[in-house]
Amino acid sequence: MQFVMSELSAPERYKLLVSSVTPRPIAWVTTKSADGVVNAAPYSFFNAFGDSPPLLVLGLLHGPDGQDKDTATHIKATGEFVVNLVSEGDVEKMNLSCASVPREFSEVDYAGIDTAPATMVAPPLIASAPVSFECRLMEALDIGTRQSVVIGEVLVTHVQDAFVSDPEKLYLDTPAMHLVGRIHGRGNYVRVTDTFEVPRPQYDPARMEQRLAEKERAQADQRES
Repeated sequence: MQFVMSELSAPERYKLLVSSVTPRPIAWVTTKSADGVVNAAPYSFFNAFGDSPPLLVLGLLHGPDGQDKDTATHIKATGEFVVNLVSEGDVEKMNLSCASVPREFSEVDYAGIDTAPATMVAPPLIASAPVSFECRLMEALDIGTRQSVVIGEVLVTHVQDAFVSDPEKLYLDTPAMHLVGRIHGRGNYVRVTDTFEVPRPQYDPARMEQRLAEKERAQADQRES
């Protein structure tokens, strides 16, 4: 089947995207309001998008009232945020931070999340996160009526010592982090411990010649038939 996205409602488009674009890493974003209230919220419209400068991109959907949620509000107002990755041991607290906590209260308090000071931005790190990225807002784009796209430059990357296998070569023990991601459905997650390796190939001119010859023969057979 094919689906013309412009003919579908926003919830229908959302359902197709999150049911097919999987697994998605989770950005457990901490922000701090102008009044000093710390917010923590998970987002799976998220990924890394470059290294010069190092960029992370968040897709932040608006609330039911069509307005920015706390995360987008704080980022636009202060220009700072921290992206924390989610390990399996943090899933329960991460899930609690999804609740619609009133703006005057903190999800950090509600979910019992331990934090640690950042070094270059005001929002704190989530202390138990295997990796945290201190970010400065580069661009916030309001595209459409339901979302903001936030581009952040990574200023500092924090990796817990237990997951740095070679500090000089920057080798990380990623499997040991037990990271989780989002898949289809409202509450479905995936572990990233079941992996396999496919070596990246070198270009083979002989293979290219063979494939072009096969293509030419197939086209010739088609013309004759």
